[in-house]
Amino acid sequence: MADKITAKELMSQKNDFVIIDVRESDELGGGKIENSIHMPLGLSIRNAKKKQIEDYRDKKICTYCGTGYRGNIAADELVKEGFNAVTLDGGYSSWDQS
Repeated sequence: MADKITAKELMSQKNDFVIIDVRESDELGGGKIENSIHMPLGLSIRNAKKKQIEDYRDKKICTYCGTGYRGNIAADELVKEGFNAVTLDGGYSSWDQS
């Protein structure tokens, strides 16, 4: 399991992370974290395995989805591929309430 970061921690360290939104396109209507990169879960896993996101290799990554489940899967898969990744605890819903 990937490590988690709280919304409050992420807000204070936002510039230290590449933030990846792993939700599907139809879920983005309710808002997103400013400057996050939209890369749905399946695509983020494929991109990591196919070495298509090597630009992020030396950066800290934070993934998120709506509630935290898919964000955790994404961060876990990125860690398995050697990336430094955490997930936003509670997903976008925790960010939106902060």
